[in-house]
Amino acid sequence: MGETIGITGSVATGKSTVSNMIQQAGIPLVDADIAARKVVEPGTDGLAEIVAYFGKGILLTDGTLNRPKLAEQIFRNKEKREKLNEITHPRVKEYMLAERKRYFEAGEKVVFFDIPLLFESHLESLVDQIIVVWTTPETELKRLMERNNLTKKDALARINSQKGIDEKAKKADFVIDNNESLEKTQKQVLTIINRFVKNK
Repeated sequence: MGETIGITGSVATGKSTVSNMIQQAGIPLVDADIAARKVVEPGTDGLAEIVAYFGKGILLTDGTLNRPKLAEQIFRNKEKREKLNEITHPRVKEYMLAERKRYFEAGEKVVFFDIPLLFESHLESLVDQIIVVWTTPETELKRLMERNNLTKKDALARINSQKGIDEKAKKADFVIDNNESLEKTQKQVLTIINRFVKNK
């Protein structure tokens, strides 16, 4: 069995940037966001269960999930949000573990898991080591407002719906400081790759 490295962060701290750098280096990475889309594609049990609970009104004309419409419902209703998680989370986990198994069977020694809500979803047991992509809370707020064209109030609401980035950093085995230039971030990613992948 190989080693699994979890990557997480908070909204707008640059986790996707780091994941892209790892993938560009040719290293296997399983993305929880992609898994979450795969398990609710047309024809899946996941989508059928969502439609059975939320109704056909959350589908687009082509039969795919109308994500903005579903988001509207779940953000206003805790019970619906929990039901959606109950439907999707086990399937996402199953998909990611199947992908990892496939990579390990193909001879890979290390697989990265990109899990945005790793701590919030209590998925620490899925990985052997945890990397947190960190910025200062001020940088996080600024980037999120610019990236998503949000007011300060709306951006803070999104940030505060997750555990704080400093709290996550304390629980990490490694922290990538993504507060400055991309070049500095790239150097830290290469150090991580050399440590976990090149030495295997």
